[in-house]
Amino acid sequence: MNIRRLRPTTALVRAAALGLTTLTACSSNVDDGRTDGKLDVVASFYPLQFLAQRIGGSAIHVSSLTKPGVEPHDLEISPRQTADLSEAGLVVYLKGLQPSVDRAIAQAEPRHVADAASYTTLEDHGTEVEGDHDHGGEGGHGDEGEEGHEGHAHSGDAAADPHIWLDPVRYAQVAKGVGKALEKADPDHATTYKKNTTALVKELTTLDQDFRSGLKDRSSDTFITTHAAFGYLAERYGLRQEAISGLDPESEPSPARIKGLHSVAKKDKVNTVFFETLVSDRTAKTLAGDLHLRTDVLDPIEGIGDKSKGDDYIQVMRSNLKALQKALGTK
Repeated sequence: MNIRRLRPTTALVRAAALGLTTLTACSSNVDDGRTDGKLDVVASFYPLQFLAQRIGGSAIHVSSLTKPGVEPHDLEISPRQTADLSEAGLVVYLKGLQPSVDRAIAQAEPRHVADAASYTTLEDHGTEVEGDHDHGGEGGHGDEGEEGHEGHAHSGDAAADPHIWLDPVRYAQVAKGVGKALEKADPDHATTYKKNTTALVKELTTLDQDFRSGLKDRSSDTFITTHAAFGYLAERYGLRQEAISGLDPESEPSPARIKGLHSVAKKDKVNTVFFETLVSDRTAKTLAGDLHLRTDVLDPIEGIGDKSKGDDYIQVMRSNLKALQKALGTK
């Protein structure tokens, strides 16, 4: 996704990165991916950084390739970051979300790699948003088990929706995978990782239950949001996501799409247009103004910043739940 905005790595940058890798590899080999005895973990962006921090605790050092306030789809990897990947004890990323990260990992060849996409199923929630309700069947499978998802797009599929962390059930599956990856990379602290993984999965299970119970008895199933980040969340809880843009948060909607959203809003009694914290709210506010609807934040939690309604993933997800309850008219 977002291939059009990602430039190929130049030969010069590759050479520089390889040079840095060569210079730094000697010192890192002594520590085997550790600093001061702690495993060095590099996460590609915030949701995976959160998992690593919660599971690794004080046994690891965690850094993120995507800095706070940066839209992860826009990330370009520097030679220094490529070198960091080669030195890390574990790299945690989501294949297909950030093509520059995928390329850098292939180049750096880290000791241990955890691909979040390999721990759950990825689905195609429709990147085309033209027309009215054609693509909107993201709801209706809220109680379906994971075994019901066979035959959908899996990791590596260019059309697959990467936003798996917005479904607490899938996110818990990824947490278990990251926990096992940490155990493999650092067996000495396996007991700690197991304990912390269990505690986090329990917290995510509670979050899932709270979404299920909190979204019952609603007056509408449909919500309008800036870009199609909430397909997994919509599917999990039987909701219907209508996105102004597709999976690309910065793509401009067509006149036909705007017209379609007008009819959706009237037909499904939508009262709110959601925007997010890391992307311009201009289109969402224009649409809301045209339809005399209110606006609110539904955060895809691709990063935590000054505008985030919470200090971490759990807090922001609970803020999202409150926003959905208000927009969908829960009793």
